[in-house]
Amino acid sequence: MSSLWKLAAWVFVCLGSVAAAAQPSDQLGAARVLGPEWKKIARTAGMVFSGTVVSVQASSANDHALPTIQWKVRVDRAIAGVETGQVLAVREWAGAWSMHRPMLAGEHVLLLLYPPSPLGFTSPVSGALGQVALDSSGTEVAQRPETISVLQLERAIRSARKE
Repeated sequence: MSSLWKLAAWVFVCLGSVAAAAQPSDQLGAARVLGPEWKKIARTAGMVFSGTVVSVQASSANDHALPTIQWKVRVDRAIAGVETGQVLAVREWAGAWSMHRPMLAGEHVLLLLYPPSPLGFTSPVSGALGQVALDSSGTEVAQRPETISVLQLERAIRSARKE
């Protein structure tokens, strides 16, 4: 029995070494996609996930409200502050909407959103840096010369949030 435990311990150490070796490449990928301040962005975000945009609606200002954009997104992969399968109705001030790339229904994105304000508004952290376009499968960053997967970004983001 003791040799079985030794084998299990050896496998655990080997797997831990492989996971640790992958971490620097995850962090480099996060820096390429989210910029040099990626750790700060990851820690600032109240909600982090990849998802599919369901709808986008604009509302005009009236006497008592700011012009807003409301968009709904289904969480495909929860990283922080949300649950997989959840459909979020995100309210964003129209002025903040202009700080990042407009989203379209059906698009796959990785989002790092500020915690909602007392009025229920949020937006991507650092504007365009907190909104990453994904490929049609929703598993890799779109339009990058090298392949960077959502899983790599997830590992890097989770690591930064624990530091």
